[in-house]
Amino acid sequence: QVQLVESGGGLVQPGGSLRLSCAASGSIFSINAMGWYRQAPGKKREFIAAIISGGITNYADSVKGRFTISRDIAKNTVYLQMNSLKPEDTAVYYCNAVPPRLDWVWGQGTQVTVSS
Repeated sequence: QVQLVESGGGLVQPGGSLRLSCAASGSIFSINAMGWYRQAPGKKREFIAAIISGGITNYADSVKGRFTISRDIAKNTVYLQMNSLKPEDTAVYYCNAVPPRLDWVWGQGTQVTVSS
């Protein structure tokens, strides 16, 4: 069973940047697609970015052009570079496979707060 640990969140001003990391306890080499999700207060968890074997990426319209997903297979780690952050990006950010694996444990997530 793979466990996921997200980190890198924090408080940032609008227009700022953050880089999130997701470390998997087991190998994610065989996983075709890994992704990032987020959940804002009072809202459902939503998909925001995916990276597929071969490096193909896909983004939700709300983050396209501002966020970049990447992965280091050797380190079992997935990253999310977030630029030009907006207050509406405030949420708890999670990683998982795409679609999410039912046999994996969701991590605690990492809080991102965008506020002046």
